Amino acid sequence: MLVLSEVLLKEGHNVKSFEELVTLIQRIAVENGEIHFEVDIEPPAYSDRPHEWHDQLNLAFESAR
Repeated sequence: MLVLSEVLLKEGHNVKSFEELVTLIQRIAVENGEIHFEVDIEPPAYSDRPHEWHDQLNLAFESAR
C-alpha cells in the first residue's frame, strides 16, 4: 500500500510543487506495483495545489496502475 505520509517523509524534501508530487505518486505506484493508495494526511500547501487535491492524487494513482 502506498501511503501519502510515507511518500512525503521519504521524498518530500525533493518535491517543490503539487505537479511534482503527482508525478512522484505515479512513479512509485508503477515501480512498486502498488494497488492501494491511502491519503492519510494533507500535502503541503504548494502554490499550484488545487482545491480538489485529494481527488487529483487519487486520479494520479489510478492512472498509473
